[in-house]
Amino acid sequence: MGNPPELYYQLLNITRDTPPQEIRAAYRCLVRQWHPDKHPPSSKSEAEDRFKAITQAYEQENRAVLRARNADEGRRSCARPEERVGGSAAAMARAPERAARTTAPPPPARESQKVYSSTDIGGGGRRAFAEFSSYVVRKAPPLERKVECTLEELCAGCKKEVKYTRDVVTKNGLIAKKEVTQIIRVKPGWKKGTKVTFEGMGNERPGCLPGDAVFTVSARRHKAFKRQGDDLVLKAEVPLVSALTGWSFSFRLLGGEKVSWSFRDEVIRPGYEKVVRGEGMPVVGGKKGARGDLRVKFDVVFPKNLTGEQRRGLVEILRGCA
Repeated sequence: MGNPPELYYQLLNITRDTPPQEIRAAYRCLVRQWHPDKHPPSSKSEAEDRFKAITQAYEQENRAVLRARNADEGRRSCARPEERVGGSAAAMARAPERAARTTAPPPPARESQKVYSSTDIGGGGRRAFAEFSSYVVRKAPPLERKVECTLEELCAGCKKEVKYTRDVVTKNGLIAKKEVTQIIRVKPGWKKGTKVTFEGMGNERPGCLPGDAVFTVSARRHKAFKRQGDDLVLKAEVPLVSALTGWSFSFRLLGGEKVSWSFRDEVIRPGYEKVVRGEGMPVVGGKKGARGDLRVKFDVVFPKNLTGEQRRGLVEILRGCA
């Protein structure tokens, strides 16, 4: 069973309507690029498979063109004289000449080179074609890196310049290292795990499409705030005596604004939480200006030891409290 014509077109980087002259030009360019003698031992086997597949595709395309022209000429010869297109003897004599040009053989290799064809190298071109066609559209694995952001950067947004080294395939088929610099525009509200992909800017491999460069956002630990979804959580430790008798404290938001709170007429209980609406992280994809909340969780610190006198005093003070 033959291979589908679409695969031949893909191998030769042509379309169904490509003229014969352009098919020959595409073939010559590809065989120069993938001739096994131009590849190092590490990629020579793959180059041989690709060279054989390209050659077979070119030969099959030429056969298809020749069959189409022969069929066309056969229809002309069977037509009545008045139905023939250009039915003069001169026109008929030129038809074989046109077919010969479309089936011109590939340019001969230099004598110092080994001549490869679609039936060379262990088992014939059909097997090589099958082996190669299985990865003709394969993409190189992604090159993955992390980009670390502070909580302030994820809140306000920023630009991060990232540098990395990628593998590139040279004109000779060798692998070389190339340093690349990209700019990542971090949007306000991005979360840990957000991925930024630069398509085709990862590693290159012979016979493959270039891989992608994928950067995953990581968040640096903050000394005061912890993120939970779009909310910010701040933990505050309160001595027991302050929790019972009144307490004041202040802190700064991620944007730098100072906030001061005083607790005079309320008792701070273990697990007590105060919520400030709209002072959390920006909501990605939400309404303009939408933000999560700031949740301040209070942790009441109890004394580790009490004297007998202190215990008796607490009993008197707290007796009858609800």
